[in-house]
Amino acid sequence: MRNALAALLATSLIAAPAGAQPMRCLKPEEAESLALVALPDILRETARICTTALPPSAFVRANSAPLIAKYQAEADRAWPFAQKALLKLTDPIIEPLLNTQVARQMLTTLAVSQIVGRIDVGDCGKIDRMASLLQPLPPRNTAGLIVTALQYLKEHKADGRKGAKGVPDLPICAEPKP
Repeated sequence: MRNALAALLATSLIAAPAGAQPMRCLKPEEAESLALVALPDILRETARICTTALPPSAFVRANSAPLIAKYQAEADRAWPFAQKALLKLTDPIIEPLLNTQVARQMLTTLAVSQIVGRIDVGDCGKIDRMASLLQPLPPRNTAGLIVTALQYLKEHKADGRKGAKGVPDLPICAEPKP
């Protein structure tokens, strides 16, 4: 039953309903709530992958548990807002599913597979450095940096600029031009 619910949710998250309007977009704060929910699992899996490639004194090996705990607390607070953001992007018929942990697990599983699945263990030294730089920041700031960077890269991709290939087409609303 749980797998059937997960499959239904995944399908509804990626497939637009018949006769659907163009995909709606998320405000940056809504996208940040989704990032916040996914970050603890992304950090956890990144630490798992990089543990064997880093020395015992590396930040990821020595400090990942407190960092993940800090992000987990913020992810738990962000979940109600992330549910509303997901509902904005999906068919309203799945709203009851969004009120379950299955929806949260699907969101984090998709994010982890898209991000952590691309990690080359040769990059773990750089990842360790980035994690140590993120440590003092509040989790909301980290999510804001991620969403802002993705918006920036999405704009460069839309303009056909170099270095923007492979950027996901995220449904984040374009910022109005001044």
